[in-house]
Amino acid sequence: MNAIISLCHFCEAHGPQVIFCTQPLHPLERTISTDSDDTVTDGRKAARSSSITNEPTTPTSAKNEFCRGCSSEKTGFISRDDDAQVNYISSKQPYDREVYSMSRQACLKSLTGEVCPGKDGPIFFGNDQQGHVLSYTFHINDTQARGSCTRYSILVVMMDKIYLLNSWPFLVPHLKTVIEHITKKANVVYEREKIKLPLQPPQASRVRSKPARSLIDLTDDRNIFKILHLSFVWILKACGNRITETLLEGPPTEDSIIDMEKQEETEEGFCLIFSKKVNIDEVEEESSNNETAESPETAEEEGPAITNIRHLMKILGEDKFHVLAHHVVIGNQIVVQSSMASIVRSVFNALKSLLPKGCCRVIPYSHQYEESWKCNFLGLVPEVELPLHIMSDESFVLVEISLEDQKPTDTPTKEVENDDLLKRLVFKMASPTTLPEKAPNALYKMELALQNEDLTDTVVEHYLICLKEEWMNKVKVRFKFTKAGGNRTAEDTKKLMQVIGAKEEDTPLLKFWMQGLSLQYRQHILTASKSSR
Repeated sequence: MNAIISLCHFCEAHGPQVIFCTQPLHPLERTISTDSDDTVTDGRKAARSSSITNEPTTPTSAKNEFCRGCSSEKTGFISRDDDAQVNYISSKQPYDREVYSMSRQACLKSLTGEVCPGKDGPIFFGNDQQGHVLSYTFHINDTQARGSCTRYSILVVMMDKIYLLNSWPFLVPHLKTVIEHITKKANVVYEREKIKLPLQPPQASRVRSKPARSLIDLTDDRNIFKILHLSFVWILKACGNRITETLLEGPPTEDSIIDMEKQEETEEGFCLIFSKKVNIDEVEEESSNNETAESPETAEEEGPAITNIRHLMKILGEDKFHVLAHHVVIGNQIVVQSSMASIVRSVFNALKSLLPKGCCRVIPYSHQYEESWKCNFLGLVPEVELPLHIMSDESFVLVEISLEDQKPTDTPTKEVENDDLLKRLVFKMASPTTLPEKAPNALYKMELALQNEDLTDTVVEHYLICLKEEWMNKVKVRFKFTKAGGNRTAEDTKKLMQVIGAKEEDTPLLKFWMQGLSLQYRQHILTASKSSR
């Protein structure tokens, strides 16, 4: 994480001061002193020692002698991260003039101008020139200070505003933990000193002003700055590891956009990963149901599994696979019944590679039938019977998976080689739905790739991704044509199909795959069509 963490203190004699800071330094970087050549230190040289001399590095610090309250350790600290090739250096002040200026300005604002409600707590401020700051202000009880307390703040300063804001949920709780550790130690010292002091009127604490004491004296801990160094180093490293940048080699696909849409953005610009209103009664009922419905999950790790879509085609055979895949790509519900939960889940995982992510609604293993509008992939235990009304109203295919010559001792948890079990699998397919005579052209292309033994599984996987994106582009054109283009005749639709390179047998696929379009694209097209009218 390319940031600097500073501990600041408001001194009655010298004003706001940075007393301790930790920053990452790469071995090839060079820290430049502003006073003399003697303090110019190469990062590679500094990495050889475990402590550094805390010499003044700015014009102001060289001329002024600070009180004990404004000082920290005479020697700083260095921690090395060999894996990332980074040195974390802690000292009184940064060794770079620009970084010092940013930290100094942030210190002044955090302890004077920028105040959060209640005075103690986190606040964000800054700009693109002086950097962006997360400031957590707090106070430490001190029997010798004016008002019996001293104000401190911990700052995280960096230039990347978005990175810092997205790190807020991580930084604030951990900074609070560090502050609570400091204040807890200081309160013990405060209560001990308070007992020894004679009884004085409240006005005395307002006018009393003795020389400020250092954080070591206030906490009675000679290692307090070593603890701060370790804490700041961990925060910098852990915060840098939790957020990584991904290089996009092209425009995002519909699948990647749908993944991003699942993350809700709050008003503050954060990503809400999960949110749910909890009702205690509902939670108890749901947990009891889950215990019953999810009990076969224990077999998932121990039972056999189908590795990928090509493996499924080899087990089913080309003819059965063609029928099943045809049902999948046009949106008919796939109902799989078996006592082996691991097989059911692996079948669904394989079949999902034939569809865009937005078209996949999966209930992997259930004890009751679910309607097709809830899921197009449904796994059932063998005891479940399909309702009579779906036999005539629903478009589905039922796949029953069992073991050939199954014995009472054949269970998913039996220690048998998975390959032997897979060879004994029997697939029975039945459907009241009559499929069109011709399958979509996209399915034929998928099957040709799966049958080509010269292509590795990785190549086939990437080919399917590219093929799905190609047909999603055709789906986008048809969506814009039908949903946002006004009234269209059958002749107009036929001409459009010729333009996009689709035929009549591709119509069921194009209609179903519209469900895979992202909400962002739908809203964009519909909004643009309304504004053009």
